Amino acid sequence: MSLQNTLLSINDLKLEYQGTSYRSPVQAVTHFNLKLHEGEIGCLLGPSGCGKSSVLRAICGFENLKQGTILLNNEVMSSVLIHIPTHLRNIGMVFQDFALFPHLNVIKNISFGLDHLPNNHKINQANKWLDFVSLSDQANSFPHELSGGQQQRVALARAMAPEPELILLDEPFSSMDLSLRQHLASELRKLLKLSGKTALIVTHDQTEAFAIADKIGVMKDGRLIQWDTPYNLFYKPTDKYVAEFLGQNFYLQGTVIAEGLVHTDLGNLILNSSKPIDVGFSVDVLLRFNDLLQDDQSPIKAKVIERIFRGLDFLYLVQLVTDKKSNAYLTSNQLYEVGKYLGISLPKDHVVTFVG
Repeated sequence: MSLQNTLLSINDLKLEYQGTSYRSPVQAVTHFNLKLHEGEIGCLLGPSGCGKSSVLRAICGFENLKQGTILLNNEVMSSVLIHIPTHLRNIGMVFQDFALFPHLNVIKNISFGLDHLPNNHKINQANKWLDFVSLSDQANSFPHELSGGQQQRVALARAMAPEPELILLDEPFSSMDLSLRQHLASELRKLLKLSGKTALIVTHDQTEAFAIADKIGVMKDGRLIQWDTPYNLFYKPTDKYVAEFLGQNFYLQGTVIAEGLVHTDLGNLILNSSKPIDVGFSVDVLLRFNDLLQDDQSPIKAKVIERIFRGLDFLYLVQLVTDKKSNAYLTSNQLYEVGKYLGISLPKDHVVTFVG
């Protein structure tokens, strides 16, 4: 595996906003550390108010730092003492509210930041990105003549046209319908990978984050809880908050009975923990709904409470021997009636536990 250069480095970032006259400053981000390598697509994922957009604004140069440093290609962009102006950072930004010029048509909006190019190259570059967002037929339209989704695509094309070192995107698909969001997310990832561009996106949409990003950082209350691959976040969360934020899970009570082995009411499972857990400790075993596997030979049975047909699979609500209820996604090639029992087995390769 070849070593990648770190393009963006954020070290011990702290951001504050001034409170009202009778309140102390509001802490937006604290102890935030992140490294994004050249060619990677990163994503900050979290609920509204967690600080993810504040981090983006600080990277772009719109916010002053209370503490820490932001480096781009090993050059300090921001610190307590240094603040490189936004227009000198070679960063492209896509805002949630589009920020298009209402008096310019689409092609002129996209070419606005290309004054360093000759006119013919400027138009070619603008048309290249206009074609990417599938709006070539709208080149002469004005922003007010476009739908919200079309305006957002123009904003994306405008940010990409100068081909900056780093692209920042703040909820870029929030105003689009689901099918268009999925299409553009897929196309954006392909284009960034083909061009070798580095990007950092902010979203509250888990599906969008998983579709685009190589690395995702889950945030809570201004802190970065876990920065990891999408697979590891989902199947190997290091924090209960990460597991619960990504949803579709439940917990089994377990007890460590030997090194690397935990006993539950649904059988013994191989312990998967980054830190050793002593024998006798109680643990919570994280299970995703798709961890309940259909296995008619298994001695573990679950009673079907509800069933919803979804084409390729059924969504079952089942009651386990522990009386705990859980959803389970099972293929639709075999039908289990409500009130009947089905055999289930549990995964062996990604069992995650938290000390209870």
